[in-house]
Amino acid sequence: MAADDRLEDDELARRLREAHRRVRMLSTSANATERERLARRYLTICDLAKRDPERAAARLEAFLASLGDAADTPRNEENTLGD
Repeated sequence: MAADDRLEDDELARRLREAHRRVRMLSTSANATERERLARRYLTICDLAKRDPERAAARLEAFLASLGDAADTPRNEENTLGD
């Protein structure tokens, strides 16, 4: 394995951990069906990363985009506390 491949794998691993964190955070607010769907999609991307890291990275980006900014955006109540 070339050193450049290792760096790409590290970046993919970092992004996969980020996706896992975001799915876990959503799990308390999403319904059971939605949680299961997101978990399956995440696991599919992880499995693909073993065989085709480039394709997995593309799917991961789409997955993170589909999660939206909801996990990173404070709730409305929190927005008004600082005002």
